[in-house]
This record gives sequence, structure tokens and C-alpha cells, in this order.
Amino acid sequence: MTDSLPTISAVIPTLNAERHLETCLSSIREQDYNGNVEILIADAGSTDRTLEIAEKYGVEKIVPNPLRTGEAGKAVGVKVANGDLILLIDSDNALIGTDWLTRMVRPFVEDPKVIGCEPARFARIEGDHFINRWHALLGAADPLTIYVGNYARESAVTGTWTGYPHKSETRDGWERIELNPDWVPVLGANGFMIRRSAYELQPVGDFLFDLDHIYDLVTTGHTTFARADVAVHHAFCDGVAKFHTKTRRRIDDFFFFASEGQRSYPWAKSRSRGILRFAVSTSLVVPVALQAARGQRQRPDLAAWIWHPVACWITLLTYVSGTIRGRLRPRVLDRENWKQ
Repeated sequence: MTDSLPTISAVIPTLNAERHLETCLSSIREQDYNGNVEILIADAGSTDRTLEIAEKYGVEKIVPNPLRTGEAGKAVGVKVANGDLILLIDSDNALIGTDWLTRMVRPFVEDPKVIGCEPARFARIEGDHFINRWHALLGAADPLTIYVGNYARESAVTGTWTGYPHKSETRDGWERIELNPDWVPVLGANGFMIRRSAYELQPVGDFLFDLDHIYDLVTTGHTTFARADVAVHHAFCDGVAKFHTKTRRRIDDFFFFASEGQRSYPWAKSRSRGILRFAVSTSLVVPVALQAARGQRQRPDLAAWIWHPVACWITLLTYVSGTIRGRLRPRVLDRENWKQ
């Protein structure tokens, strides 16, 4: 590490985020990073204690997000961020360890070709809701991605961090990754760090769809990324109904913004075989039950793995209905009463 460390802007979109925001902000403020760190919140009109909590933790900038979605908040945030590096973090994330920022910055300092850095894993916390623990163990929020291969965190089911072909080189505390433009995993959220110059290479409009932005960077020749040996906690979901809502939001938003010509990531291109395998495996139940049993052998957590087949079924049914709805009448999911 050099004496002059890059400055960091942590960009956090919020909408009624009081439940987890304090944990998120405290995990940033407790870092032992020796460079300058600014926190920037793009708020979509919170009516709870979100802004009060932001003030308590000395958030440097609070900007309005009139378009309300998380992707719009990220777009607003990165446009006014001053840091050399941008940390894209959600209000339901928490950095694990006080040296988290130092370890995430290291690849950028040691290799000027590295354009972005992903935490290697999600943190499983004992006592957390079993859906959160399942999410951390699976290494994804969406079980379909395990079949398709485009996940990007360590998975107890597969024993790898992605199913996509790539080149890698182990460094001290991090892994240097060269991505294949035809096989770009879903990087870009929940603690992803990127050079601010990336937004000059690929400018951002009204919405920053993180995985689309990474895909656009890679397909234009910016293929060098890193995986730092750190974990980030994601308070992803703590109920079956909320899991369904988040899954529906994902599919509804995709079809709506795709219909508006604002999505570029090729979800279906060359991946139809994996989608079919997911549909068949979930319908037959036994294959996803065996997958859960494999996960239980690797990382025991019975309640979390019992949930796995159920999560697959909810995802399949929600995606089928969402695909039909999205092709007939695409619309974005209403955020009116949204809470983290």
C-alpha cells in the first residue's frame, strides 16, 4: 500500500431504511482506513427516521432521488461523488471487519488495471433469519443464477464463486480476475467498489443498473477486476412474503426497463439451457433437494437449507408469472409503501 491512499465515496440509496441504516453507517464509520471517506445518501423521500440517522452519523451529502428506485439513487449518487473510488453499498449491508475498506482498496493500489473489486463472500451471521443465512450460503439472492452460472460470490452449493469461465491469479489478500466479455457474472452491488473513472468510460443516465454497467465496461475492453478476501453482510430478507416481493420486483423491473430500452445485460443469451435445468429441477423437487443436501454437507445450517427448495419454487412461479405479465404489460413495481 502506498502512503497516499485513494479517496472513497460510499454511495447509499435509501427509502425508509431506518431498520438497517444505522448498522450500515456505523460499519463504515468504524473503519480504520487512513484515507478520506465521504458518505453520500440518495434518498427517495423517506418518511421514517432515515434522515435523522444519516445526520447522527455525519453523512456528508444527502441528495434527493425523485425517481425513487435504488438504481436511480445510485445514478444520482455517483454523479455528485468526489472520491477516486466509489463504494456502492445498500442500506441493508454492513462491512465485516474494521480493515474492510483497506483490504478492498488494495487491488486498486497494487494494479492500476483493476477497474472494480467485489467482496469474495456474503457473511453468515448466527442468529440471523434463516433466509438471510441461506442467501449468504448460496452466494446469491436468486437460485436461478446458480443454474445459469452468473452468480458472483462464494457458494456452498457449487464450491466456486461463479460458474462462468474466467482467468484468475491469486495475490496477497485478493484475486485478480480477467473476465470474458461473453460471460460476465452479476457484479456491481452489495459492497462493490469501482474507480470513479469507470463512469466516464461508460456514462450513467437516470438509472445505474450495476450489472448492466459492468457488462458494458467488460464488452468495451475493461476486463480486469478483483475479488478481495473480505465479507459483507446483506440483511436480504426476513420473511417468505418479503422474499416473494423482492423476487417479483426483480422480474417486473427488468421487463419494464428492458421495454424502455434501458437494460443491456443479456440474461437469456446462451443461458437457456441453465434456465431450463432450473425449471425442470425445481418442478421435480428431488434435484433441488439434493442440491440443498450438498450445501448442508459443506456448510451445515439445516433451517437455511430446508428453505432452498421452497425458495426455488417461489422463484420459478414468480418468474413464470412475471415473464407473462412483463411481455403483456410491463410495469415497475410500486415503491409507495416500500421499507427495507
